[in-house]
Amino acid sequence: MSNSGMNSFEELLNNPDEGKRTNRSDTFVNRVTLAEDAMGQMSSERGRELLSYLPAYYETSRVMRSDMDAKGSELDALYLAMDATVGQFFVRTATWGLERWEMELGIETDLAKPLDQRRAVVESKLRGAGTFSGRLVKNVAEAYDGGTVEVTFHPAEWGFTVKFIDTIGIPPNVEDLKAAIEEIKPAHMAVEYKLRYLTIAEVESMTLYENEHTTQDRYLGGGA
Repeated sequence: MSNSGMNSFEELLNNPDEGKRTNRSDTFVNRVTLAEDAMGQMSSERGRELLSYLPAYYETSRVMRSDMDAKGSELDALYLAMDATVGQFFVRTATWGLERWEMELGIETDLAKPLDQRRAVVESKLRGAGTFSGRLVKNVAEAYDGGTVEVTFHPAEWGFTVKFIDTIGIPPNVEDLKAAIEEIKPAHMAVEYKLRYLTIAEVESMTLYENEHTTQDRYLGGGA
């Protein structure tokens, strides 16, 4: 036997408590490693959380892992359903509950429209209550556009202008916006819409890739 082996054997004989501490330490490390591996094999986040509440000797039990994983999966589904339900109480996060918002506000449901456009119609309807004013028009228009809108009144001409500042080209739901403005404005007032298009300087500064992937409606005359 080598000197190092003899020395280790003699040290254990002379210090038996040290050997016990070493064995306990190794056992603890092995248990922790096994527990971490077992937790990692569970697919449910809340299943792992449930298992962590149990006594440590259950952590390596396949039966308890399977049991907690199954129960955790049910809890995961429950929490997802609860989050989805809460989301229906807010226009900007509503999905399947958007139809109820439309029904309450007297808006015709069009399932062919993207959700963001349907949400814009609902939000503008909610914003459109009150006395007609520039702020009211601005609030309604920005609910559709999602960007900054400038409203300018022309008293001598009995009309006003809605100018899009941030959006380049024709907004995808501009017809819905026009219908909403027509609904809130006085019948004798005319409305003009001014769209923003890419300037020559902006086009010249674009790369070839950006130019090829820019839709025609963003260029002046391209979306008419």
